[in-house]
Amino acid sequence: MSAQIPTQPIWKRFVRFVAEDGQEYCGEPVEADIDVGIAMSDGQDVAINILDTSSGLSAGAKFTGETKKAKTILSPLTPAEVGTIRCIGLNYTDHAAEMKLALPKYPEIFFKPDTCVHGPMSPILIPDQVAKEADPEVELAVVIGKDCRNVSPAKALDYVLGYMTANDITARIIQGRGSQWGYSKGFDGFAPMGPCLVSAQAIPDPSVLLLKTTLNGMVMQDQPARNMIFSVPEVISYLSMGTTLRKGTVILTGTPSGIGHSHDPPIYLADGCNLRVSISHGLGTLVNPVVQEGPIQLE
Repeated sequence: MSAQIPTQPIWKRFVRFVAEDGQEYCGEPVEADIDVGIAMSDGQDVAINILDTSSGLSAGAKFTGETKKAKTILSPLTPAEVGTIRCIGLNYTDHAAEMKLALPKYPEIFFKPDTCVHGPMSPILIPDQVAKEADPEVELAVVIGKDCRNVSPAKALDYVLGYMTANDITARIIQGRGSQWGYSKGFDGFAPMGPCLVSAQAIPDPSVLLLKTTLNGMVMQDQPARNMIFSVPEVISYLSMGTTLRKGTVILTGTPSGIGHSHDPPIYLADGCNLRVSISHGLGTLVNPVVQEGPIQLE
């Protein structure tokens, strides 16, 4: 296919949010270095320069000159824009080792439905049937900016709009029941993402990013993206073979070692725990309260 490079956006860090007037807007934080998730969690004012668009996927968006204070930070993309989330498993050598699994010869693929897309500060609801073994996983999320199919690794980054922090929450009690991982990772809200979508122009080499998870003050994961087995360009190329990755597609690129399941004894999410999932270079921190749902009632 012809490789038409997407137009670079005017913004470096895109956010979607609800302002104090109750209306939804898109824009860029006024402060270039602010961690939006941490600032909002700490009750700080976060001012946003407004864009004349309702979507981060819109080409040619311009700043309006208005500034508004954020009341609620939303996921940068909507579930409808994201569609099915492509995910790579066992993509860090140390993580494969802690899971006691052989290194994959090819990227290990699974999918999460769009109902997993969740805000960077929205409560994570842990279903009662999986509550005892719910595990966070920090992951670099790649956002495709233009439809691509059969793209080479050399050209793959030309199709990236930007990058986000994501949390690939996993129900370990379900994951061990079979060889397919989608169900154990596909519960509602099991993919918080944001708070910022940082443009690919601002991060020409995603391998420089640092991924970190902190649970109740304990650092669980703290590794660089350069430790991936399959790089971001290799992953995009592999997924695009014979398959159209539409504009807005989100790819989760795997998690480093340190998951709660690997500890002795294991450390899992619990109601009310303090969870922080972050990536460097302006992607920012997911600050999601953890809430255990009560027993399910089948209709």
